[in-house]
Amino acid sequence: MSASSSPNVSRFPYRLPGIALSILLAADAVAADERHGLRAVRNAGPAPAIDGRLDDAAWQRAPAYDGFHKHAPRDGKEAAGGLRTTVQLLVDDQALVFGIRAWDDAPDRMRGALARRDKVDLDQDFIGIWIDPVGHGRAAQFVRVNLAGVVSDGLHRADDDESDLGPDFPVEAAVTRLPDGYSMEVRWPLSNLRFPYRGGKDWRLLVERSVPHADGTLLVSAPLRLDALSHLSFLRDVEGMDDTVAAVRDRRFLELRPELTLRAERGAHEGLPRRGHQAELGLEINARPRADWVFNATINPDYSQVEVDQPVSQGAGNIALSLPEKRGFFLESADVLGLPLPAFYSRTVGNPAWGLRATWRAADADATAMSLRDQEGGLVLRGRPYETLEYIQPRPTRASLWRGRWHGDGLLLGAFASQRAVEDLGSNDVIGMDAQWRGDTFGGAQGQAVVTAMHARATSGFDEDGRPLRRGRQSGGYLHGKYIHSSDDWWNEFALEAIAPGFVNDNGFVPQAGIVKGTAEIARKRGQQSFAGLELYEFETLLQLAEVRTLHDRASGQPGGEVVTRELRPGIWMMAPRQTEFWTLLGFDRQRARPRGRLHDTRALHLGFASTPLPWVSKIAGEIALGRQLDADADRVGPGGNVTLDVGLRFPLRRGWSLELDHHFNRAWVQGTLGHPAFADNAWRWLANLHFSPRDSLRLLAQNTWAARRDDGVTRLEAWNERQVHRSLLYRYQWRHGRIASAGYVDEKMPLVGTRSKSLTFKLQWEL
Repeated sequence: MSASSSPNVSRFPYRLPGIALSILLAADAVAADERHGLRAVRNAGPAPAIDGRLDDAAWQRAPAYDGFHKHAPRDGKEAAGGLRTTVQLLVDDQALVFGIRAWDDAPDRMRGALARRDKVDLDQDFIGIWIDPVGHGRAAQFVRVNLAGVVSDGLHRADDDESDLGPDFPVEAAVTRLPDGYSMEVRWPLSNLRFPYRGGKDWRLLVERSVPHADGTLLVSAPLRLDALSHLSFLRDVEGMDDTVAAVRDRRFLELRPELTLRAERGAHEGLPRRGHQAELGLEINARPRADWVFNATINPDYSQVEVDQPVSQGAGNIALSLPEKRGFFLESADVLGLPLPAFYSRTVGNPAWGLRATWRAADADATAMSLRDQEGGLVLRGRPYETLEYIQPRPTRASLWRGRWHGDGLLLGAFASQRAVEDLGSNDVIGMDAQWRGDTFGGAQGQAVVTAMHARATSGFDEDGRPLRRGRQSGGYLHGKYIHSSDDWWNEFALEAIAPGFVNDNGFVPQAGIVKGTAEIARKRGQQSFAGLELYEFETLLQLAEVRTLHDRASGQPGGEVVTRELRPGIWMMAPRQTEFWTLLGFDRQRARPRGRLHDTRALHLGFASTPLPWVSKIAGEIALGRQLDADADRVGPGGNVTLDVGLRFPLRRGWSLELDHHFNRAWVQGTLGHPAFADNAWRWLANLHFSPRDSLRLLAQNTWAARRDDGVTRLEAWNERQVHRSLLYRYQWRHGRIASAGYVDEKMPLVGTRSKSLTFKLQWEL
């Protein structure tokens, strides 16, 4: 299924794919007025012990804020008395320390067991803290801590209203359960917060509390706004930070993180055995000479124990899908780099020998620059109107980029430049500019407009057999415009994008080129509704429109004006009890598989759901498309579908242990004329995590993928069958942030190419 085949519903401010919502802190002496921000109190005495108990003397001097409101279900009412929550904030030269007291009139129903990092979600009781130390409201660093002290953290960008769970911050947290709720302390080092050297705006903060047993209640420390453009619209100023910022802006922070990897491997390729032993040293360096500068370096990093990507089916189409990044070096300046078409897609980097990055943040501007040397094996994507060509780079490359932005009140202007140079085979150069505006529009609604333009030229390429070569200069442009209008009753989004046939960005993600694409989504918010005796917290009617047409390409002979995809999809979206959401769209779509081919009727029913029906079910979610499916290679349509199902289970065990089970299944198929699928793509994944303590766990991963084509009785395409099997076991022990020992075993089979490998890896990371 192509990336455009499922509805874009990430805009809903009450639903988060792995992220809940946002908030702020505010304070006064006892019950603070919500018009004020949180007041940070300078702690001149002994720092509180991070034990989850608010009995240190410093907490007696800190004002408490308790003005929380319900954000889900979305009625905006003040929190019930039985769920009162207070927040206090202390600050010194080293860190921010938060003290949270959460009352609960049903403490035996609170949920929170040991889990993987970044797996704290709305099925658990947690406290979330979001911080924007720059004060622009364009990005925020966040952490969530559940009752077992498990942390989820990352970076949230307001521009696309999405969260990146890749960054890990060295926060220290502790929770104490009480007869009437719990208390929590969170220490966030200032060394991991990015803020201007001078002249910056007030820091901004958000706080949230999840109470799943109270019908999925999410409490936030800011009043509800139905017209919010992003979760960060709820950020509020923090008072009392000026002296601290001035005191620590010249403080230097340096992290040296060497790693040792020992690996033994054996296997076979096309029947020939092979064995090997390897010992490698790597080093990661993170330095902050002063508040507004951060430098990162990596030398010979080893990513062998990064978890294997969850399989995602693109069905019988030929357009590549983007995958999230999981490697820390590439995540430092994600807030600065963000562009609508990913100008830097780190998955194009396979095995870097070294990398350098510098990031600068001032009160009204920011910038980042990066350069790295990648060994052979990197991914190269070359987009076409009907397919994405993928190549493996057989030579070392140098990847470099620069990005700068200027911030005004509601206005942002940016520039971008990148280069990917292939050893002795030319390069690909891209330059671009962008602008963004956001603010009030007519009728008190909120609006956001974005315009981006890029130009690229390339002298490196590939021949018809996939061999790299130096070629004559190829050039092309990119233009993108988007407007969002949000009010209490409407969410309207319009976008227009044009990618010239010669546009290439080997550092980025360009799945299609030689196209112009227009999209629109119109949503009417209808609030709470009653349907067949079921109370719906939220209900919306939707209309999604999209059309992709080709641009004329003289080099390939591609005609212009051909419709590649046309979508007309009316539908509905709703939220119900037990954190249940459901959407469905009727797709009156048409698709073309190849140049000058037939424009096929691909009408289908699209629907999706997510729910947390039981305390031990952390997630059950699915997406389904059933109807007429396009088989792009065969240029025909047949009955078929695309089904994805995810089920997460969590079981507390004795001795404080916990077991997490995650199941994933997806299947895409197009039926042939001989009674069986002409094409089928299947994947199954089972992931188990046994947590012995917050510091150590055992991970077992089993994953099978299988895709096949059979004779469909019409096209007589060559039959093929591809299978891949992955099994891995990993034990990991972390005795403090940055100090980790792990041992892993991997067994992989790829029968199609006659390859099987087994490896045993031991890895030690030590932060100095």
